[in-house]
Amino acid sequence: MTVLAPLHVVCPHCHKTNRVAEADLSAAPNCGSCHQPLFTGQPVQLDAESFAKHVGRSHLPVVVDFWAPWCGPCRMMAPAFAQAAQQLEPNVRFAKLDTEAYPHVAAPYGIRSIPTMIIFEDGNEVARISGALPAGDIVRWVRAQVG
Repeated sequence: MTVLAPLHVVCPHCHKTNRVAEADLSAAPNCGSCHQPLFTGQPVQLDAESFAKHVGRSHLPVVVDFWAPWCGPCRMMAPAFAQAAQQLEPNVRFAKLDTEAYPHVAAPYGIRSIPTMIIFEDGNEVARISGALPAGDIVRWVRAQVG
């Protein structure tokens, strides 16, 4: 019998790292620190510190939407990105980073146009795509990249 190590899942509320058995992901686990749900079906709003935690500590793939409030296509895609989060959580974490508020966080990734979505696994970029997409296309793209 193989015993799997628990996954590290970063709380979308307090950004503390939690250990969760993979079998318990779909059982609506709560954060051990703040007791809020670890999965809300909504993208997590990131800042510089929480970006580092979610991307660097989570064992789940993290899809980050690099966007800005003044960007029309970014605002148009926001509901589709949220719909994709509802469909793919708890196996994938969806998050948003405002490139206007946190340009120093986005700069190392060479974001040339927004919206740009990047999938991170174990802290490493594994795929990226630019341009506004409908929810179905986001879901298909993420599934194709993370299996």
